[in-house]
Amino acid sequence: MAAMSEFEFTSPTEQLRAEIAAAAARMIAEDGADYGSAKRKAARQILGNQKARGEIMPDNEQIEEEVRIYNELFFADTQPARLLHLRRVALQLMQDLQHFNPYITGAVWNGTAGEHSNIHLQLFSPSAKDVEIFLLNKNVNFEVGETAHFRTGQAVETLSFLLPQRGADPELAHLALYDEDDLRGSLRVAPGKRADRGDAAALAQLIETTSEEDV
Repeated sequence: MAAMSEFEFTSPTEQLRAEIAAAAARMIAEDGADYGSAKRKAARQILGNQKARGEIMPDNEQIEEEVRIYNELFFADTQPARLLHLRRVALQLMQDLQHFNPYITGAVWNGTAGEHSNIHLQLFSPSAKDVEIFLLNKNVNFEVGETAHFRTGQAVETLSFLLPQRGADPELAHLALYDEDDLRGSLRVAPGKRADRGDAAALAQLIETTSEEDV
């Protein structure tokens, strides 16, 4: 059963949108599905063969809120500790990569990370090749892939690799490689919105805050 935030729907469209968001959130929290595929699968699940009109599809912000609700309902005893662990691993990686201006994004940053979540960093560096050389010199075996640019949607080179953990399974990290100029304007946050990314200092502050709570 999917979670759904308490809301008084004013139209059938809003109700369908909420149902799709809740179903997508379950897939993300339970199976580690990405937002895009979870949204499409949830729409088919709720609508069947009916075509999903644009206004029916929830945005990522609505789905993210439903993931938070789902975690609170079904993973309250494990998710906070998992999130804290991933944030600590991510911070260490960001400190190792500090020369390349790393920013964290995704579930580990926004607080919805769970059992299946990976670490996503965005590096804003003059040279993607320098990042590759740095990793090779550290004997890191990485795979080269692509990620959609957060602003233009064009392909951005991404390096993915496993981070060994003492006494635990390795964690998967993805480094999306951006030009330095891509950072301009990307840190602005609209009133009432969460920042899409944060630097190492911001992540350290989150860790300190979380560590003061019972997890």
